[in-house]
Amino acid sequence: MQKIIFFLILVFFVFGMGCSGEKDTSKVSDSKESKDVMASLPEGPLSLPTESDPEANTHNDEGILHYKEGHFDIALKHFREAGEIRSEIGEIHFNEALALDKLGDHGDASKHFKVAQENANGNALILESKILLAHTQ
Repeated sequence: MQKIIFFLILVFFVFGMGCSGEKDTSKVSDSKESKDVMASLPEGPLSLPTESDPEANTHNDEGILHYKEGHFDIALKHFREAGEIRSEIGEIHFNEALALDKLGDHGDASKHFKVAQENANGNALILESKILLAHTQ
């Protein structure tokens, strides 16, 4: 009788663990599937590198806020002001290009995407951007 009770407890325990519906998501694999998920994330404006000029950072951050609100013309103004301060930063040109694209100016967007690509300094968010690649290829 004790063996039957032990067996039933074991079966319920195993069954309960197998059907809990929980999945351990604490470990992120480096599989193709996880890379596909990363590639499908929506693209948006980028923050500047930490060592960037504070005034350029302020304008860029303001541009990001307006971009997220859908105020692409105001965002573009801020990104351009950041670009006047630090024209060699790829993230600024990338952000300008995103705003231009949203405003329908694909010609200028392509120009800024190319400059962003040239000044990416290894930033994969720029170099592997689907929207950038669509404008530059």
